Amino acid sequence: MKRFFCILILAVSFLPLSAQEDTQAKSILDQVSEKNRSYKSLIAEFSFSLDNKEEDIHEFSEGVIILKGNKYRLDLMETETYFDGTTIYTYLKDAEEVNIKEPDEEEEEVLNPAKIFSIYENGFKYKYLKDEQVNGKDLHVIDLFPVDLDKSFSRVRLKIDKKEMQISSMITFGKDGNNITIKVNKMTPNIELKDNDFIFDTQAHPNVEVVDMR
Repeated sequence: MKRFFCILILAVSFLPLSAQEDTQAKSILDQVSEKNRSYKSLIAEFSFSLDNKEEDIHEFSEGVIILKGNKYRLDLMETETYFDGTTIYTYLKDAEEVNIKEPDEEEEEVLNPAKIFSIYENGFKYKYLKDEQVNGKDLHVIDLFPVDLDKSFSRVRLKIDKKEMQISSMITFGKDGNNITIKVNKMTPNIELKDNDFIFDTQAHPNVEVVDMR
């Protein structure tokens, strides 16, 4: 499987220039980017799936994320994650514990869920694949290929709602066989948010153990 992904990535690197600089894909992605930048903040309800066919792993969960600039707060799988632009607070509800750390570059780029709305802006080649209709929605399907071949994933597939010009779903194909799918179920822009909404409030959780790993 790893050999397959290596061959795939090498093949992508030798795609014709027209595939690397797909003008149709660029035009669509630019429109999505412009629309997202117009939002002061955003709240999105989504589903999260992790699938690995070889290991017979299939996980599903639903979550909510709020965004303001590069800040986010994520509620997913009994875990609340806060990012204030510098520091990550990971609150494990069952364990009554919060871990505090500063993300490294890989974590910020790949694990930051806010990237679903801007992942295509830097470090990717892209190719328009096709039109598609799913559940009555007309979608653009675009594949992204990382310029840096050392990334932990081989490609990302975006499905973009033609009417809303907004990302409907994103699939990340991991080199380890783990494929992650995020589907946006509902999105509400321009919610009134404060900066401290993205910081874990230790005073409001006096019984939670704080593990500071900075």
